[in-house]
Amino acid sequence: MPAPELLGSMPDVCGAGDSFAVSATLALGRGMSVLESVRYGVDCATRFVAEGGAGAWALDGGEPPPSRAGSSFARVERVRAWGGRVVAAGGCFDLLHPGHVSLLSRARALGGDALVVCMNSDDSVRRLKGPPRPVVRADDRRCLLEALECVDAVAVFDEISPCALLERIRPDIWVKGGDYEAAQLPEASVVERHGGRTVLVPLVDGYSSSRLLQDVQQAGRYRREIHERAG
Repeated sequence: MPAPELLGSMPDVCGAGDSFAVSATLALGRGMSVLESVRYGVDCATRFVAEGGAGAWALDGGEPPPSRAGSSFARVERVRAWGGRVVAAGGCFDLLHPGHVSLLSRARALGGDALVVCMNSDDSVRRLKGPPRPVVRADDRRCLLEALECVDAVAVFDEISPCALLERIRPDIWVKGGDYEAAQLPEASVVERHGGRTVLVPLVDGYSSSRLLQDVQQAGRYRREIHERAG
């Protein structure tokens, strides 16, 4: 048993096993392999301990630790301060679906200590996709992403490309969906210049925001036709 005077300087590892078990189980439920799930569980448990474990919560009625929804850049700096690795993933994330969740879960399982999502602003999505996109406004998309266990922070950018944002984040790993090729991504050279690498993650077949929107529009047309015939 450590001397009482040393306890205050020791990391609190209470709950690390629970963190691992829950995180690994969630990863398995999301369709990740056993190896990916174990790595994800270890990563989450490590992050839990690094942020103070259960001891980070005050027992005297004080405030809980800061929310993950804080500044993405502050989050990155805190991780780098203790030698951690940062993973970043990008996209519009309009009409969040299982394909998005799979991509972000796999990104978080790549060995980073924090996952920052670089999300296109409403104007950026509109320039990329055309009206009526985005269907879900930026504040709501950000809220949904921050609610995911695998996401540590969300940074919104207005440009078509996240290059300027990645110059600030300097991720160790940059993740995009497998519908791209590294040569098609102008930001890949930015990541590489800062010592990082780009990883393309396979997509989940059958899921895309564009396809979901088309299905909704088709269903709307079908209902109107039925209504007109009945009238």
